[in-house]
Amino acid sequence: MNEFLNTREIPVDPADVNANKAVSILAYIGILFLIPLFAAKDSPFAKFHANQGLVAFLAGLALNAANGLICTLLGVMQVGFLAALVGPLIGLVTLAIMVLGIVNVAQGKAKELPIIGKFHLLDSENNEQ
Repeated sequence: MNEFLNTREIPVDPADVNANKAVSILAYIGILFLIPLFAAKDSPFAKFHANQGLVAFLAGLALNAANGLICTLLGVMQVGFLAALVGPLIGLVTLAIMVLGIVNVAQGKAKELPIIGKFHLLDSENNEQ
């Protein structure tokens, strides 16, 4: 489990963290990833978490689309009762991603999320490899 959670962490300015921690938490609550983009557009810390929030949001959309497809297929195969297991499992995965991101912000870390955190869709000063 430690290998799964041991993702890349980018050094951040403590002053930036303190100034933008609250707005960065919002990045992990669905479409609210837009708030840090506009409210703290000059903050590398907020931009990093806005990117992670955007990737998590898109991953959640993809998982929910996959859930719809899986539920449809299970219904066609007349084993729709299995859909009752798939949906909540996908919801738990999405919730876990959100919680991990919020915990990283609360701890003042710019740490990539497991699996999906390597994707950088927004330009940020923190994306140096």
